[in-house]
Amino acid sequence: MIVLGVVVVAVAIKEELDAYELRHSYPEEAGTSRGTKVASREAEAQRKPKLKPEPAGQDWQPPVPPVHVDQTGRASCEPVPVPHAGGDTSHNECADEFPPNRYPGMDVLVGGVRFDALQVGVRVLWEIKTQQFDSYSKFIRRREIETELEQIEREQDAAAACGYGYVIGVSTQAHKDALLGALPSLKIVVTGCKR
Repeated sequence: MIVLGVVVVAVAIKEELDAYELRHSYPEEAGTSRGTKVASREAEAQRKPKLKPEPAGQDWQPPVPPVHVDQTGRASCEPVPVPHAGGDTSHNECADEFPPNRYPGMDVLVGGVRFDALQVGVRVLWEIKTQQFDSYSKFIRRREIETELEQIEREQDAAAACGYGYVIGVSTQAHKDALLGALPSLKIVVTGCKR
């Protein structure tokens, strides 16, 4: 419960910081409402961008090979094995064993998008979800589904454009029901994989 509370607070803080940053992107707009000196957009554009500090290694991901491009200039539909992202051992084991994965130990890049698995023997790409969805509060569940739907739309589009089927594997029936409630056309399988 404490961890869930921390996640909720972190999400709220992140949203407020994003909103603050958005409100203060153009000082002339903010300045006019406060009666302060107004800067021009040209002056704003000429300022040197602030450099963001590099992470201390916690969020480091291995480099992804360059996306293969076909003759039309679009990302290639040929599956390219890439190292699993994220470092979640139980998630990666589920992605390797459940579909089963044509490239064990690897994700696959198709159409410029990373998928958890390409099923052996068929042209079906998989996204595996191993979150403890049932343990989340209603608020966190809603936020999780919103985030997942953005990712799913991107993955579905890439899979369809390249002639692949697309399936989502979730750990629990509750997670499946929530996704189907948001988008009934999804193909979802309950894997039972635990995190």
